[in-house]
Amino acid sequence: MAGDSPAAVGQAWTTGLCDCCDDCNSCCLTFFCPCVAFGLIAETLDRGRITCGTAGITYCWLQPSTVCPSVCNTMYAWTYRQKLRAMFGMTPEPCADCCVQFFCERCALSQMYRELKNRGLNPANGWVVNYQKMTSAPIAMQDMRR
Repeated sequence: MAGDSPAAVGQAWTTGLCDCCDDCNSCCLTFFCPCVAFGLIAETLDRGRITCGTAGITYCWLQPSTVCPSVCNTMYAWTYRQKLRAMFGMTPEPCADCCVQFFCERCALSQMYRELKNRGLNPANGWVVNYQKMTSAPIAMQDMRR
């Protein structure tokens, strides 16, 4: 299962910070509805222990406006960026992640969303579907011989 045993520390992001347009759906979601995008990311990273709604509302509540992130909002999202790094064995970079989250909030959310998708955990599916997909047995191929 993804995230149970992190890979060797030192892995890099599979997608760049400014590669937002590589996935138009996640780009639009994170830029126009960042609270929803964050909620989906948080639910996936917390493995369903927090709901999309709860995380999204908290993120929205901590954000003073839709344009300018606050320090509280940045720190809340930063913790999830750190969880993502830990889940996939990526090199920790707490200072850089905090700056990215504060100055490039929407790009950072988009990068996190794409990273989860690239690693097989599509946040749009919700945790339950991702978990079922990871734990279901692969379909056995039948032999066509008689």
